[in-house]
Amino acid sequence: YDYIKKKYKISPDYPWEKYDHNAVFRHGDNRKWFGLVMRVRRNKLGLSGEDDVDVINLKIDDMFFRDMLVSRDGIMPAYHMNKQHWITVLLDGTVEGEDIFSLIDMSFMATASAKEKRDMELEDN
Repeated sequence: YDYIKKKYKISPDYPWEKYDHNAVFRHGDNRKWFGLVMRVRRNKLGLSGEDDVDVINLKIDDMFFRDMLVSRDGIMPAYHMNKQHWITVLLDGTVEGEDIFSLIDMSFMATASAKEKRDMELEDN
């Protein structure tokens, strides 16, 4: 949460009252999601155990790269979303924080409007 809030100035949105621990991160202009944080039972992800784990779903447009990512520990095809374009990343320490931040950045750019991409490029220069 802190990384997204600091870098992108975006706060989480909690669209489901019943699941107040599930948060959506969306762009301000086009309202597209670039991240979904959920608490999911491990066995629903194909993992052993009955306990819950926090995850983030992120969009990855490059299919080849997505396929490489899902072969890593802690990263799998998206739970509850299009598995061709989204991945699920465990937030239990299996995946390094810096790697998660890079994946968040990719998801942000994959879902950003053309205007937002131009604005980000101008900020970087």
